[in-house]
Formats: sequence, structure tokens, C-alpha cells
Amino acid sequence: MANSPESNPISHGSSLGAPLLVPSKEPGWDSGPGSEPQKVCIDDMLQNYCGEFGYWQLKHFVLTSLAWALEAFHTMVMIFADREPGWRCVGELGCDEKESNVCGLEPGSWEWEGGPGSSTMAQWGLVCGQKNKVGLVQALFFGGCMIGAGVFGHLSDSKLGRKGSLTAVCILNAIFGCLTSLAPDYSTYLLLRFVTGFSTGGVGLCSFVLATEPVGPTKRGVAGMSTFYFFSTGIALLSGIAYIFPSWRALYVASSVPSILFLVLVVPFISESPRWYLVRGKMNEAMKIMRTIANANGHHLPDEVILALDDESNDASNGNQIWEAATVEKEAISGSIVDVIRSPITRIRLFLAVGINFTCSVVYYGLSLNVVNLETNLYLTVLLNAVAEMPAFTITAVLLDKFGRKPLAIGTQWFSAIFCFMGSLMGNVGISKVIRMCCGLLGIFGMAGTYNLLFIYTAELFPTVVRNAALGCATQAAQMGAILAPFVVVLGGGFPFLVFGVCGLIGGMLAYYLPETLNKPLYDTMTGLEEGELA
Repeated sequence: MANSPESNPISHGSSLGAPLLVPSKEPGWDSGPGSEPQKVCIDDMLQNYCGEFGYWQLKHFVLTSLAWALEAFHTMVMIFADREPGWRCVGELGCDEKESNVCGLEPGSWEWEGGPGSSTMAQWGLVCGQKNKVGLVQALFFGGCMIGAGVFGHLSDSKLGRKGSLTAVCILNAIFGCLTSLAPDYSTYLLLRFVTGFSTGGVGLCSFVLATEPVGPTKRGVAGMSTFYFFSTGIALLSGIAYIFPSWRALYVASSVPSILFLVLVVPFISESPRWYLVRGKMNEAMKIMRTIANANGHHLPDEVILALDDESNDASNGNQIWEAATVEKEAISGSIVDVIRSPITRIRLFLAVGINFTCSVVYYGLSLNVVNLETNLYLTVLLNAVAEMPAFTITAVLLDKFGRKPLAIGTQWFSAIFCFMGSLMGNVGISKVIRMCCGLLGIFGMAGTYNLLFIYTAELFPTVVRNAALGCATQAAQMGAILAPFVVVLGGGFPFLVFGVCGLIGGMLAYYLPETLNKPLYDTMTGLEEGELA
């Protein structure tokens, strides 16, 4: 990781149209002590000069977070595309509609409602002994997400940047989604869902980091947790899209078109993260964005105030070198997951974050599958399930800055665990069945709050140079939990609830060992984090 502030000058400009971002020492310019530049980190500049969450951040946040709805489309489309449609008898011989499934019926004595094109299960006969192939599609999709999260997490921290990575994954999602609708057989469909998962795995984390990095420290928590409203809204919209397009092929096209619209109508109006520009040594670009933020928010950013990495800010010894420098670019600072593991501070945080994301995902996706499997209207059930998560997001966001990240991470997981344990003790008949269903709903309510909180909490635990790489690892762990969840659900009875309760309990215990990040600075470099934590 290169970091040589004394040999690499910083410069900044007096206006967006200026070729240089540092005012030059022209004749008559006062070079007295009071005119030397004030070096501040991005958080301080946002708080004192640009505004923490003004008009610019609001617009940027909404536009960027729309990508979460795209992730919901590509992830949850399998619920409708791979569903088991209804069937009906077409003859009296060997057909009884009282049968729970078609496995014991004579071939030709029944047909799928909506025809074979209604779902992949009907298209390729993925029933009875072939039903496990539907689960394999889901597992491979999340496996692709796990790989993609790590790959695009690294790329967004390095050369591609946040905006570049988000653009890349949306392009791939649009292509793979449309190609999936043309899959001629199950094997091709399986492969296309895997590569779609690969690109989908980078959407959420790139969108989240890009949306929250320009937000000030006291507003970042609520802003970060608000991103998940877009994911839940995407699920709710998908249920309507699936109702309009009952054919699985048409549904894949309809759920991929929004990615194309996002690329054409939204991406051109999204800015790259100033934090990424800063750590990559692109000081001009970083200062241009900060001046744009200040102007849009109705604030003034003085010419003598310049950006610096958190381990350089307010370092007076470098002040004269900055003003006397002839160039405007700094050497890029980069980091990788190796740097995270090498540092004792971030290594422990990474291991804890990975464990919490894994257990949380097992509970969240496991309970989600239990709710979806209720014998009700599929479209309505998915819609209600998405809407039910929103109060959890609201409550957690309201309490986030009052109680902090750590207490909420522990409390929401243990809240979910309590009701999961209660559900494991309930039977599956009469009033006990109703109580178990309520326990499942309350369990997912608590874990939805945890899932929402984890993104902002994990992001605040790591500096800018490795933030997306660390988030990528945490997301990979979550995808592993998502792969495991269906295998727990199929065990049936009260055992899945018992497993979910244990996972929630363990997750809360792991969160106990994480540090609190409420109102702490969002560090840019590993050195800045280590110095700040040891101070």
C-alpha cells in the first residue's frame, strides 16, 4: 500500500472551471501564516463546509440506491420463475385432483395451469424426483453472488471505482437476464443463473458504498439503513411484474429491462465517490465533487481548505510543500483483503463480521422461505413479506443514532432468536400452528433489522482503501448462509426454528466483541484507522 504524502503534492482549486485545484501564488498574494492551506479529511469538510446531507446527497443517494431494486429483481425472480404451478385433470382415468402432487398420476391425465411455459418447473418437468434441480439453481445463483461480491468488491476499491463497478454489474445483469429468457434447456438455464448471480453479487455493495460515502458522519447511519427500503420496494414491484407476465421467459425479460433503463437514465447523473478519488490520488476530481456538493447545498467551501487523507489532515509540516508543488496528482493508495488480515485490528473485525453475516443470512433467508411456503396466493404473500420488513428498517433507523450500532446488532439478533426458539416448541396443528407462524414473522422482523444494520456497521469498521473488499467478504459469507438456508428449511417441523434460534444467538454473541462506530470518523487509510483507534 503506497502512502507518501510528503513526496506527493496535493492541490485544489478556487472554482469548478479552474484547471488547478490549488490557488497559485500570484503577485500580491498574501503568503503569511494565516494563508496556508487547512488540510481536513472528508468527514470534517462535509460537517464544516459542504453539508452532511443536503440536496446533493439526497439526489445522489436516491439515484444510486435505485440499484437495490435491480438486485431484488434479479434475486427474487426465481420465486416466480421456478415456482410449482397449479395443475388440473384433463381426463377421468388415473387422475384425482385431491392428490397433493402429480407424482402418482398417469402421464397425460393432467396438465399444468398456464401451460408448460408458466415456469421452469413445468417447462422441463422438474417435479417429483427432479425437484432437487430447482434447489440447485437457487444454490448456484447464490454461489455466483458469493464469487461476484468478492471480485467486484476488490475492483470497486481499485481501478474500476465505485461507479465503474456499479455500471459493469448492471450491464452484465441486463445481458445475462435477457439471455436467461432464451435458455433452451435446464443446463443452459443453470449456467446463466450462475453468471447472473456473479454480477448480482456486486450490485448491492457497490451501490451502498457509493450512496453513503459522500454523506456526513452523523447522517450516514440513517442514510445507510434507508437503502434497504429500495430492496424491499423492488421485491414488492416484482410481485406485480410477475403477475402481469405469468410466463417465466417474459418475466426474465421484464425484470432485466429496468437494468437497461438504469444505465441509460440514471448512471449518467451519478458521481464517483470523492473518497475513492482521494485514496487513488485524484485530488482534482475529489475537490471538484466536494465543491459541487457545497454549491448544491448552498454552502461555501473556502479556497484555503483542501482535502487530505485522515493520516495527513492538519499536518502543518506538509503545508508549504502543498503550495509549492508543481503537480496536482498524488500517488494512488490501494489496499486489499491481505492488508485487512495483516492488521490485528481489522483482522478481528473481519472475522467477526463474516461470522455475523453468515448466521444472519441463514436466519433471514430461512425464515423468508418459510413465510413464502405458506399455502396462500404467491404474489400476495411475496408482497406482504416485502412490506412487513419495512417497519423493521424504520425502527432500527430511528434507534440507530440513539443507542448505537453495537447494541442494536446484539438486540435485533437476540430478539429474532427468542421467537425462533419459541417457534421450535410449537406444534403444527390448531392454535400452535398460528403461534408458530407469528413467531416466524417476528423472527424475520428482527433479523430484517439486523440485515439492514449490518451493511452500515460493516462499512464503518473498515477504511476506504479496503472498505469494499471487506464488505465483499462479508457479503460472500452472507451468500454462503443463503445457500445453506434452503437445506435447513427442508428438514421441516420445529428443527429449522431451532437452528435459526441458535444462529441468532451466536450472531448476537459475536456482535458483542465488535467496537461501537457511532459518530466515529470514517477512516480513509489503514494507517489513519490504526492511529485513530490507538489514540
